[in-house]
Amino acid sequence: MAIEAAADNETDDAIIRVWQRLPGLRRLSLTARPGPASQTGWRGAATADIVAEADGDDWRLIERGRFSPAPAGRSVVFENIYRWRRAGDRLQLYHERFGASAAVFLFELVTETDSRLTCRQPHFCGDDVYRGALSLTPTGFDLDWSISGPRKDEHLFYRYRTA
Repeated sequence: MAIEAAADNETDDAIIRVWQRLPGLRRLSLTARPGPASQTGWRGAATADIVAEADGDDWRLIERGRFSPAPAGRSVVFENIYRWRRAGDRLQLYHERFGASAAVFLFELVTETDSRLTCRQPHFCGDDVYRGALSLTPTGFDLDWSISGPRKDEHLFYRYRTA
């Protein structure tokens, strides 16, 4: 019984700490790297400002910045809106690529350790599989994605920070 209670508190604590950081996030840096099986060669880096917006019980992170393809390329403006929803001992992540009323569910993050969350089940988009893991840092968190599929072997490293 005591072991279960400690595990529940650890789970709650990690989820709570991520949830509490969402409204204070202000900056994002992103690195995209293709893996050896990638046929897209998607590589580059981005920086963005974040506006955290409460929407009922959810948090929306509105990311606006510039992505620069590597090794050299013309930077492009980008915008993403991710919706974060707390569901008990899980955090759900949605992408509002089709607007707030048609947000695409990506995955649920569950506690792996007191400072790391991982996706409970991957997200399937056609033949592509999306997975994510979140690691708490002193000033935000890192959200690392992998995307695999017939043409894809991509790795995205998001660094969310409060300053």
